[in-house]
Amino acid sequence: MKANLRYHELIFKQAAGTSRGILKTKPAWLITVTDGIKTGTGEVSLLPGLSFDHTPYFEQSLHQVIARINTGALLDEIISECTSLPSVKFALETALLSFKSDNEILFKNDFSSGLKGIPINGLIWMGDKDFMKSQINAKLDAGYKIIKLKIGAINQSDEFELLKYLRDHYSDSTLEIRVDANGAFSAKEAPNVLNQLAKLKIHSIEQPIKVNQWDKMAELCRNTPIPIALDEELIGVFDLQKKQQLLETIKPQYLILKPGLLGGFENSEEWLSLQKRYSFDWWATSALESNVGLNAIAQWTASTNNPLPQGLGTGLLYTNNVPSLLYIKDAMLWRGENVNETT
Repeated sequence: MKANLRYHELIFKQAAGTSRGILKTKPAWLITVTDGIKTGTGEVSLLPGLSFDHTPYFEQSLHQVIARINTGALLDEIISECTSLPSVKFALETALLSFKSDNEILFKNDFSSGLKGIPINGLIWMGDKDFMKSQINAKLDAGYKIIKLKIGAINQSDEFELLKYLRDHYSDSTLEIRVDANGAFSAKEAPNVLNQLAKLKIHSIEQPIKVNQWDKMAELCRNTPIPIALDEELIGVFDLQKKQQLLETIKPQYLILKPGLLGGFENSEEWLSLQKRYSFDWWATSALESNVGLNAIAQWTASTNNPLPQGLGTGLLYTNNVPSLLYIKDAMLWRGENVNETT
């Protein structure tokens, strides 16, 4: 098996606002493996400042992995050794699945066969009030019944005014609103934020406070008036015992699984096994991968038969995305040949 590596900087169609700053581009590398006859491709996708393996030595480590493959090391062995490089492990898992696949069907199910779509939420980026309002109206016009707003960066009163605008026009029975704080609030101010969100009948909030405050997060989850989902809290936790300890301590209402950040499908399956044990609900979310990573995550998600709407509508974000069979129709993600709107 031989491997090659290609850098592919993804360019956002419009600047993407988060509580950690404005994104205009995002780094990605495509790993292609081949035996000279068949090939398979996986994506190494980093989110600067969030990915566990975003370090000054990352590219050096990535090239060392490629060199090991090209000197004859077994791909399965390399994958098992990439725990400290979760984005690379995800890419290699995907590349191997792709190599073994027919027509890029990595996980056989109705979605990958084009027979069934995955319900998704409409993502609203942070920005000024008018910009966010225009995004919201566009998603509603496109038929979305679930939208997800990034909160915690602009003026808090403006954010709640937007949420109130939505609730004044759409009841919670016709529009589900999820919010993602990306750890924007302090443990002291979070209870007040949660109470305000509850008055607006918000479905859930992702990561209200920063990571590694297990006791404070546990207290919030015990007393919260709306469900809390752990997102960034799961990143960098690879040991099964530590995962168990985290969940037993915090007892969240939801988990957000991002295979590209968590270290691939094997590690995500480990979280799922614990989720079933403790009866937490969950959904999957793209970590802004290109269509290479998104295709793999969507097929894996479909294989779990999770009925909840997923956070997988990110393929339309880039001007230079990789060609794909993915498309969005009627607020659902589909995979197929005759498409009307490619992601």
